Amino acid sequence: MRIEQLEYLAAVTRHGSLRRASERLHLSQPALSESVTKLERELKVTLLDRRRTGARISREGRELLPYMEEVLAAVDRLRAAAGDQRTDGRLIRLGTVHAGTASLLVPAVQAFQTSRPNATVEVLTMQQAQIDEGLAEGSLDLGLVNVLDGDDAPVGLKGTELLRGRPVAVLPAQHELATRAQVSVDDLREQKFVMMRSGYLMHRYAHRVFGAELPRVCHSTDGAEMGKALVAEGLGVTVLPDYSVLDDALHRAGLVVVRPIAGDRTTVTLVVRHRANLPVSLQVRELHAALVARAGEYRTVRAS
Repeated sequence: MRIEQLEYLAAVTRHGSLRRASERLHLSQPALSESVTKLERELKVTLLDRRRTGARISREGRELLPYMEEVLAAVDRLRAAAGDQRTDGRLIRLGTVHAGTASLLVPAVQAFQTSRPNATVEVLTMQQAQIDEGLAEGSLDLGLVNVLDGDDAPVGLKGTELLRGRPVAVLPAQHELATRAQVSVDDLREQKFVMMRSGYLMHRYAHRVFGAELPRVCHSTDGAEMGKALVAEGLGVTVLPDYSVLDDALHRAGLVVVRPIAGDRTTVTLVVRHRANLPVSLQVRELHAALVARAGEYRTVRAS
């Protein structure tokens, strides 16, 4: 058994198919498939489901993957301890629902890049269920998700609280409601509304706060970034966690404004998730630490 065989199988899982893994590894598909086949013969188990549409990790492979990743994480730590700089180039995959992008994620990645200039962070915009699934399968290293009070992390995942905030109304700067200190649910219900798509927490929040009488939805979108862009262009209003808007470029430029929602005491928390009870690479731990540190800085600034 060779370390690269475990790395190849992890790559197939991470990238979703044998073809994409071979492209990322700069290795031919036949060579990659043969390497995994040799590992299958040694372990006496089928690790890949090979079909006409492509090869993906099998159920047995997913069950063994955590043990393989323990080995790979140990190798990463050994290389780091030995000063092997090649590990600086490891790809880290982070899934996000686009929450706290300007206030947290971008500054944290900048800080991480300073200490690990050769590392690559791949940021993927995904729905929360997809992030949790990717973390459980090992195709993601970290995930940034919003949660409401009472939401529990899925089994096998661990979350670290980063930011706590409240849902706010996000309005075009020249909107009539922008002249008010706060807006009511009824005010928002009468407006053209930009709805987050099903699968995002703010879609669930909108159904909770508006009940059966939803606003007239004029657009729906994935994630806060496009939602804010549509609002800035005057195409509607929306609701987002305050930490997803404050300090954003559109907010700093005065193109969007935020207003509290009268009578609403909902708390939204931004959490970074990772797999529990499994060792992770040094670089992933450092990026996680950068996110936690940046969250502390942001809270300090907001409190002052």
